[in-house]
Amino acid sequence: MVLYWLTWVTVRLLATVLFRFRVSGAHHVPKTGGVLIAANHTSYLDIPILGCGMPRRAWFMGRMDLFYGPAAWLMRHMGWIPIRRERVDRTAFEEAIRRLKAGQAVVIYPEGSRSEDGRLQPGKPGVGIIVAATGSPVVPAYLGGTYDVLPPGSTWIRLRPIQVSYGVPVDFTALVKEMDSEAKKKELYQRISQEIMGRIAELGGVQAPCGAGRSASN
Repeated sequence: MVLYWLTWVTVRLLATVLFRFRVSGAHHVPKTGGVLIAANHTSYLDIPILGCGMPRRAWFMGRMDLFYGPAAWLMRHMGWIPIRRERVDRTAFEEAIRRLKAGQAVVIYPEGSRSEDGRLQPGKPGVGIIVAATGSPVVPAYLGGTYDVLPPGSTWIRLRPIQVSYGVPVDFTALVKEMDSEAKKKELYQRISQEIMGRIAELGGVQAPCGAGRSASN
């Protein structure tokens, strides 16, 4: 816990000095209770930047090949939930669900991988699986500028402004109850994902992926 907050302070300070880091809507992140934070993904900087914008500790879902050896152990201790990308990783999803039910904050990137051009990609149904299993509210978040600072394939950091915006929590309880039959589960998961991507797009003032839009209530 101490290491997490020391890292939080360090990253926040560096981001403010180097990238004129700005945060808006952080008050939308509940201070207690299980909550899922869902954000766009364009850069390796997204995890530390999103984390230092929030007023509480979070656990971050990210692909398994990000860290190896001692670094993997350290990042697990810091709050990394590794995911196998080639299939639905039940172990990772079960951990995320367990932490949400225990009242913790979990971060997921619904697109599943970094955007190669900085634009929003369609969300994958995994986020819907977690929402349906926990009933947790979802706080959409938009990361702006991280692509300009460190896009995929780049080895050099550019000094560009970075900002993160957190939106009003979204409650999917009514939608989940409406589509509670086994036959409609896949449709439900995708609708939740599309809704979340639409909220993320609104926060960033950018074009939403095809099919994304509003259906849940705040």
